[in-house]
Amino acid sequence: MEALLYLGGIVFMLIGLGLSIGLHEVGHLLPAKLFGVRVGQYMIGFGPRLWSKRIGETEYGFKLLPLGGFISMSGMYPASSASGPAKGVFRALVQDARSANDETIADGAEDRVFYRLPVWKRVVVMLGGPLMNLLLAVVIFTVLVSGIGVQQGTTTIASVSECVLPAGSTATECSADDPATPAAEAGIKPRDVLVSVGGQPVSTFAEATAIVQAAPGETLDLVVLRDGAEKTLSITPIEAERTITDASGQPIIGDDGQPVVKDVGYVGMGAQMGFVQQPLSAGPQMAGDTVARVGSMILTLPVRIWETGVSLVTGSERDPNGPLSVVGVGRIAGEVAATDAPILNRFSILLSLLGSLNVALFVFNLIPLLPLDGGHVVVALWDGIRRAWAKLFRRPPPAPVDATKLVPLTVVVATLLIVMGAVLLLADVFNPVKLFGG
Repeated sequence: MEALLYLGGIVFMLIGLGLSIGLHEVGHLLPAKLFGVRVGQYMIGFGPRLWSKRIGETEYGFKLLPLGGFISMSGMYPASSASGPAKGVFRALVQDARSANDETIADGAEDRVFYRLPVWKRVVVMLGGPLMNLLLAVVIFTVLVSGIGVQQGTTTIASVSECVLPAGSTATECSADDPATPAAEAGIKPRDVLVSVGGQPVSTFAEATAIVQAAPGETLDLVVLRDGAEKTLSITPIEAERTITDASGQPIIGDDGQPVVKDVGYVGMGAQMGFVQQPLSAGPQMAGDTVARVGSMILTLPVRIWETGVSLVTGSERDPNGPLSVVGVGRIAGEVAATDAPILNRFSILLSLLGSLNVALFVFNLIPLLPLDGGHVVVALWDGIRRAWAKLFRRPPPAPVDATKLVPLTVVVATLLIVMGAVLLLADVFNPVKLFGG
């Protein structure tokens, strides 16, 4: 059964990745067709063709390697003029790129080419893919936090400590010298539901905790729902050194990398965990936070790839927050699906992983280097700047930017991307990230 669950997690993520890639390309395809550009192909994957079907002028299909996708737009670059044989490797690359570009320009459709579009339309076409991934991430995170909810402490009491133990204590039983907790003295019982604390209504355990922590030594009225009836109790938090936690019950980590410990009000009761639905604004906010986090990772990507390579060679433990290949994402999805946890918890983690994957596709494709979408945006903007400059000084419009001249740089970037992908792939096979130990 565990093997089937593991396989199910991988299949879930592969389907999610395929949909993410497919919708990314739809984000390019729709505005391209809307603006009249001839699109010859829409493909998910690379390598040998598995299946395809031509609808109108566009061939739609799937290829063997699910590592991305593409659409083939007519005339990404200006048509080349006739020239003799190219001499030198780089000139040959440029000429090959120009020849391939010329083949996309169909007879009678010379005006339906990408490079002739106004600058803003070219930018819209190239940003359509990444923005589709961002939109998909927002939808996924909204379903996650507003539909399913965020797991955090509810207002239902799960446990009441009998005595006050020092912060960080590993003791499981009270001694005769340990003082009773205020919660035990007040008569709070498991399954009580908190209604208000200190006269303030509470809807989450985090709200109740904040009131208690801010009132050491103060007597508070605490209203609970017990057996269908409200009961008012009096409780006086004591001042105690405690690890500060967030709404989900996880310790807050300080700048030194250690849990934050403070002297706060303490009563000694624990909450029952559950999924608490968040407002609709929480989904976009979560997507924004993830964009910032992934963006920070992209800025340090070469260092992180180097560290991953070192861990691959030395066998040292990898950073669980580091970059992953498709294999690594699949392995984590399989481990999450097969772990011993409630189904809703596992599904939530898989959705979060898929949302983060779409954010990664959004941020990565904005890198301003060819062959990425951000590189094409830079080319379009540079063309617009040149035209605006010529218009300002009343000069003739310059010829469209011939980005095929950047093919050598594009090859270098593509080679680096392949090398980085290979390092991550090997690391995910031979030294994978371990989320659950073992």
